[in-house]
Amino acid sequence: MHLFYTPDVSTDFYLLSEEESKHCVRVLRLQQGDTVYLVDGSGGKYTAIIQEANPKKCRLQVIDKQIEYGKLPYSTHIAVAPTKNMDRMEWFMEKAVEIGVTEITFLLCENSERRHLKLDRLEKIAVSAMKQSQKGYLPLLHDLTPYNRFVQKTYAEHTYIAHLEEDATKSIKDYYRHGQPHCIMIGPEGDFSKGEIAAAYEAGIRPVTLGRSRLRTETAALVACHTLNVLHDIFAPL
Repeated sequence: MHLFYTPDVSTDFYLLSEEESKHCVRVLRLQQGDTVYLVDGSGGKYTAIIQEANPKKCRLQVIDKQIEYGKLPYSTHIAVAPTKNMDRMEWFMEKAVEIGVTEITFLLCENSERRHLKLDRLEKIAVSAMKQSQKGYLPLLHDLTPYNRFVQKTYAEHTYIAHLEEDATKSIKDYYRHGQPHCIMIGPEGDFSKGEIAAAYEAGIRPVTLGRSRLRTETAALVACHTLNVLHDIFAPL
């Protein structure tokens, strides 16, 4: 299946961007009359026929539309402090989208080593991963958000903080409720500060452990994402 990201499809005829046109015609060597598929990142999947195989402006005719393509019956939100090395955070972004994530918020914490973020780069990686894994939805991405602001605005009943203190004894599965949204907070390499953990508790956010091993930030975030997806599959009604 040849899949292209087209967030602005609105009519029965569509021109691929120059980058996507080049990929379609020069790389994939698709020709007039070939069938391709488009996704808008919001659940819309379109079947289209190539009308003009122009490597700069490939013209398509949309012949069918499917709504809510690949819609997940659950919501997984990962709130994570980005790492100093952005390659590691880009790796997390790619894998989380492939597995299935609804929303990602980047946290600015007391121990954060990175205080600036190029969200457009991460968005491109998310788009590429969405196409590669044939997803219909692009996760909602939030730029760097101060920790206290996030804690004050999040829905505490469905939010959990993963940290290394001794009182984090319960796992995600102990709190899991099928059909409910879940948000897991992951701290920076130096972990959340004691003040941040106290603020989360005061807001009603409960602690969870991700296991006995001490994990890197991006690994912990991916483990949380994968764990939620496995739980969703296990408890999904037949």
